[in-house]
Amino acid sequence: MSVFDERFTPRSHDWLTSLMARGADFAAVLAAGWMAYALRFGSWSIEFERYHWAILVGGLLQLWLFPLCGLYQSWRGRRRAYLAARLVGAYSLWCVAIVVVMFAFQLFDFSRLWMASWLGIGVVLSFVVRIIAYPIIYRFRSRGRNRRRVLLIGDAASCRTAFYALRRDKTRSFDIARVLVIDYGLKSRLKKYSGVVDNYEFGKRLTVVEDEVWVCLPLSRGRDAHRIINSLDTVAANIRLMPNMSDLRLINHSASTIAGMYLINVSCSPMTGWSRFKKRSLDVALSCSILLTVSPLLAVLAIGVKLSSPGPIFYRQERVSWNGRPFQMLKFRSMAVESESNGVQWGGARSKATTRFGAFIRKTSLDELPQFINVLRGDMSIVGPRPERTVFVRQFQHEIPGYMQKHLVKAGITGWAQINGWRGDTSLEKRIEFDLWYIENWSVWLDLKIIFLTIFRGFADKNAY
Repeated sequence: MSVFDERFTPRSHDWLTSLMARGADFAAVLAAGWMAYALRFGSWSIEFERYHWAILVGGLLQLWLFPLCGLYQSWRGRRRAYLAARLVGAYSLWCVAIVVVMFAFQLFDFSRLWMASWLGIGVVLSFVVRIIAYPIIYRFRSRGRNRRRVLLIGDAASCRTAFYALRRDKTRSFDIARVLVIDYGLKSRLKKYSGVVDNYEFGKRLTVVEDEVWVCLPLSRGRDAHRIINSLDTVAANIRLMPNMSDLRLINHSASTIAGMYLINVSCSPMTGWSRFKKRSLDVALSCSILLTVSPLLAVLAIGVKLSSPGPIFYRQERVSWNGRPFQMLKFRSMAVESESNGVQWGGARSKATTRFGAFIRKTSLDELPQFINVLRGDMSIVGPRPERTVFVRQFQHEIPGYMQKHLVKAGITGWAQINGWRGDTSLEKRIEFDLWYIENWSVWLDLKIIFLTIFRGFADKNAY
C-alpha cells in the first residue's frame, strides 16, 4: 500500500455522524409537529390536510436551514454549550421562516398553540437525540474508532502543551500519532510516550500518513512556522497552526478576518451582536419583574433610610462600567451625609460611618436594590464584575495585571466573584481573577446560574459591609 493509499483509508466517520444528525433532526421536526397536533386537538390522527402539508414543509425548511446554521459541522472539540446554542439558533431561524411562509401565502388558519408547541417539542427532541448520541460516540472513540490521528510539529514547550491537552480531552476526538520537535528538549519530558517523539529536520522531505498536522510554535518563531507550513504543501491532510500564547492574558480570544486580513482576537468583549441582544433582553425582562415584585419593600426601605438620618434616600456615586465609561450608581443611603467629608475611603473604612439601619441593609445587600434602575438605564447589567469608583480604577489599573479587562462587559449587581465569596474587604486580585473567568466563559446560562446562586448565597454574606 502506498503512502497515499494509507492516507485516504477512512478513519473518521464525521460524514456518517452528520448524515445521521440530519436525519434525526428531520424526524424530530416531523414527530414534533405530529405530537403538537395531538396535544392541541386531542387526537393522534391528523384530520386536517393542511396540517399534513404544514409539517412536511416544516421538515423541508429544516433540511435547508439547519446546515446554513452550521449545525452539522464536525462536533470534534466543541463544547456542548456551543452546540446547544447553535441548535436553539437554528430552530429560531426555522420558526421565522415558517412565519414568513405563512404570511407569503396568507395561511392564517393554523392554531398558534400548535405552532408554539411544535417549536418547543422540536427543540426538546433534537436535544434528546444529541444527549443520546454523545455517549454512543464516546464509546466508539474509547475503542479507537472515529478518531483523527494528529502529527504535532513544533518546539518542545508548545508540543508538550498540545500533547497533554489532547491527552486530557474528554471527547477523545484525536489521537497523537507522532510528535516532531525542532529542538531537543521534549524527549526527556515525555519519556512515557517516547515511541511517538522524534526530531524534525528543516528541508527534509516529510511523509505524512496522519489525518491532521498541527504546527505548534510561539509567536516569536513565526519564521519557523512559515518554513514548516510551506514544506507541507504536498501533504493531503488538514493543517492547523497552534500559536503558543500561554504567556499572554487572553480574554474571549478567537480568530477573525477583517478586510482580507487574518486577526487573532487576544482581548475582546463577548458583548457583540446577538450575544449583546440576549444579555440586554434578559436584563430588561428580569429588572422590570424584580422592581415590580419588590416595590412594597422598596417603599419600606426608603422610609427606613429617611427615618435613620437626615438627607436624601438615594446615594449617588460615580463608578466605572463598560469600556471604562463613568456613570452614577444608585444605592439606598446607608451613611450620614457628611461621612466622606474628609475624602474618598476604601471599602470597609466607610463602615464605621454607617447608621444602624444602614448597617442592616448593607449586610443583607438590600442597599443594592436601586441598581436595577441602573440596569434599565443601560448603565449596568444584572450579572457582571462589580463597578469601582473612578479614583480607585485609576490606581488599580497600574497595580493589578488585567484590571482594566474587567471593563470589557457592563458592571453588574452580582457576579461570579461575589457568589464565590470574593466581595467586601477580600483579595482584589482574586476578585479580578474570577471576573476575568466570567468574561471568558460568559453565556446566558452562566448568568442564570449566578442569579440563582445569588438568591441563596449572595444577599447575606459574611464579607458584606
